[in-house]
Amino acid sequence: MKYLLFLFTILSSAACGQTASNQSKNMKELPTTAVQVPAGLEVATLGGGCFWCTEAIYQDLKGVQKVLSGYSGGHVANPTYKQVTTGTTGHAEVIQVLFDPKVITYAEILEIFWETHDPTTLNRQGNDVGPQYRSAVFYHNPDQKSQAEFYKKKLDESGAFVRPIVTEITAFTNFYVAEDYHQNYYKENGSQPYCSFVIRPKVEKFKKAFAEKLK
Repeated sequence: MKYLLFLFTILSSAACGQTASNQSKNMKELPTTAVQVPAGLEVATLGGGCFWCTEAIYQDLKGVQKVLSGYSGGHVANPTYKQVTTGTTGHAEVIQVLFDPKVITYAEILEIFWETHDPTTLNRQGNDVGPQYRSAVFYHNPDQKSQAEFYKKKLDESGAFVRPIVTEITAFTNFYVAEDYHQNYYKENGSQPYCSFVIRPKVEKFKKAFAEKLK
């Protein structure tokens, strides 16, 4: 038991970027901006800390057709994971969610977003620290902007969080798909320590809170 507690402490202090640093040296990097939105679907781009966690949360939602992990909001074209983890490219780790608005609305996407991460910590989620882990909504049209600003304001006014929400709400400018080994990360690496001790508790908590929205 003491060993498990010690292991948990060590793993909890490890950032998402630190966990995969050795993998990134050996993987082929294929960033791209070519993300197509099929007719009838809409897209949401959200940053809520490590994209392994946010991807795992949105993948099992009814109406969500696809979730891609990647990088948005920066000033460097075609960034690599190694570059983004320095915190100097301006990018946030994000997910791009393709969803059917007839099944799940953008408002519901936002609700889950704010319920499943801490939007009051600037450039930080837990032990993942740096601007690449910032809370961010990159809106794709005026309606998404107005909804994001409206719900952020209402949440602040409601006192749902002890501290003010610092989520960045800004116009979408770019999205670069992360390297292949980042995609579907939790489902393919669920037995790894970071997944077991950091991601799994978040996913299980989410599934209990939003059971009616799951596939």
